[in-house]
Amino acid sequence: MKQTLIIILGILISIQVDAQEDPKSFSLEEAITYGLEHNRNVKNAAYDIQAAEKQKWETIATGLPQINGSVSYQDFLKLQTQVVPAEAFGGPPGEYAAINFGIKQNLNASATFSQLLFDGSYLVGLQSAKVFLEISKNAKEKTDLEVRKSIIQAYGNVLFTNEAETILQRNVEVLKKNLSDIEAMYNNGLEEEESVEQLQITLSGVESNLNNIRRLKKIAYQMLNLTMGLDINTQTVLTDNLESLTNNNIDLALIEGEESIESTTDYKIALNDKVSKELLVKLEKSKALPTLSASLTGGYLSYSDSFTFFDSGQPYYGFGVFGFNLNIPIFSSGLRSASTQRAKINLEISKENLTETEQQLKLQIDTAKSDYQFAIEEYGNKKKNLELAEKIEQKNETKFFEGVGSSFDLRQAQLQLYTSQQEYLQAMLDVINNKAELETLLNTPNN
Repeated sequence: MKQTLIIILGILISIQVDAQEDPKSFSLEEAITYGLEHNRNVKNAAYDIQAAEKQKWETIATGLPQINGSVSYQDFLKLQTQVVPAEAFGGPPGEYAAINFGIKQNLNASATFSQLLFDGSYLVGLQSAKVFLEISKNAKEKTDLEVRKSIIQAYGNVLFTNEAETILQRNVEVLKKNLSDIEAMYNNGLEEEESVEQLQITLSGVESNLNNIRRLKKIAYQMLNLTMGLDINTQTVLTDNLESLTNNNIDLALIEGEESIESTTDYKIALNDKVSKELLVKLEKSKALPTLSASLTGGYLSYSDSFTFFDSGQPYYGFGVFGFNLNIPIFSSGLRSASTQRAKINLEISKENLTETEQQLKLQIDTAKSDYQFAIEEYGNKKKNLELAEKIEQKNETKFFEGVGSSFDLRQAQLQLYTSQQEYLQAMLDVINNKAELETLLNTPNN
């Protein structure tokens, strides 16, 4: 029985471990969709919007009716003594009498209804709350774009390391076979020792690169998981490959299209900053206007020498009061004027920043288009160069083993091939990353 329980427990643990280690598969689009929902920065930006919506309602609520209640209880441990002329109570003239006024215990319960009737600052505050909400939405949009770009870059880096590992592993296998063949030729006296040493140097360098790319591969996966909002040690499987993803990211229409600066996120942010500064000018001006509010208060008072306030016969005396409160600013020694002038200066600064942002965006977009087009051209060139390098390496390998080529020429051809392989992989990654950069600037995913 004990042995059976151990077996069952082992099976359950095995099933649990398998479930925990079940890998997650993502295409690039699936990774972006997942990341835009689970990335921690995206979540925080969404919380900021919710907070802005609540702040907007806070501002609205300050101008709506307010009702507050209060209950106060006082027990005078010793009543205050007042000294009055004794003559007022039938005493001799010129003398004074000490008298205690008041009741030892009293209870006061009241409720106040208040309503703001006019306040220029409140009207400006309503407009500012709406602008603040828009700024929060712009920040969320900006965060989404940056997270999307980060996921694309991280996804591409993983594919890059996967492809690089495959190529380097294949190169190591080819070099080991070549080294084995050359060592056999050397042992038979058909080849020089230098040829063996040349190939050993090449193999050592490629193996070192392979070990390094394997370490980078682990880091690349962790970075992708972190960007997507996963635990960094999650087993992630990518369903896209680097070459097909590169071809899918070649879009010449994106380069040739006319951009709209006004639809970019950075322009929206700068524009809303200018609008907020305009509202601050209005706010400072509104402080010179009067404010008017109304209030209605009603309640009950009760007095007793002992605590009898809950007795059925305890008397309560009602009261009520209605009134208006008008506050008129008259003289502030130039305080309001200085505040208004400062707000106007900040408004001018925001206008200059908006113009600067517009010009910078035009330059950044033109630069991103140029980089993207160059990346596409380089991809085509590096692909051709790789094909040529493979042919050159193959020819030199054939010549060497036929005895008409030198080990030095073979090593140079191999190094040229390895360089072309890395440049080709980097060219594909550049196409993907440069397109993501251009789309982020243009706000293309959201437009």
